[in-house]
Amino acid sequence: MAKEELKIGEISKPRFEYRTFGRCFKKQAERMARLSVPVPEKVWERKSVETYIVSRTNNVNNTKIRDGKMDIKTFIQNIDGFEQWNPLMKGAFPISAEVLKTQVFPAFMVDNLPALEKETYTVEEFLEIVKKHPDLQAVTVEKIRYGYMVNDTICETGDVYINGAKIVTINSESTEIEDLKKTVRDVGLEGFENINYLQAIKRVTGLIDKPL
Repeated sequence: MAKEELKIGEISKPRFEYRTFGRCFKKQAERMARLSVPVPEKVWERKSVETYIVSRTNNVNNTKIRDGKMDIKTFIQNIDGFEQWNPLMKGAFPISAEVLKTQVFPAFMVDNLPALEKETYTVEEFLEIVKKHPDLQAVTVEKIRYGYMVNDTICETGDVYINGAKIVTINSESTEIEDLKKTVRDVGLEGFENINYLQAIKRVTGLIDKPL
């Protein structure tokens, strides 16, 4: 069966991902840029401000809010060190109390769920609930991302500010694990820890006692 052709900036079937974080990946970023085929101008540089909701008790559901919309992805499997995540839910604010009760808060895997007395909640109201819960934390994540395509894998480098603290990320995504392995080798990323945004945010904010 022919593999799916990935198009950068477009939705495909769930991909596997390699991503790492640190202080500097200058050499690897230069190699990624040189190895990349031309990509659409819309992904040359992308900026966003997102709010991640992290939970002390959850490492398998990744929740973020961007442009007034909530996006939750759930971990599916790890093959040869590459993680695959699938969409769990998408919703726009104002969001109903029913969705919060049945989909959002269960994804956090926390006890002491809040009493929801309104029918719908704005972003601000939802974040206020999060702020009051002892096991939840809302984290502001600013991203400046630069897109590439290497070995038919969708790649990027990025400057990431987690509550204002700067770290650097570099990644590659594909539906084909062998293409990912080749890209990791070609770019010079072998030996670096492969971790996701949820783990990186928890380490920077101290929810996980481990450095990047």
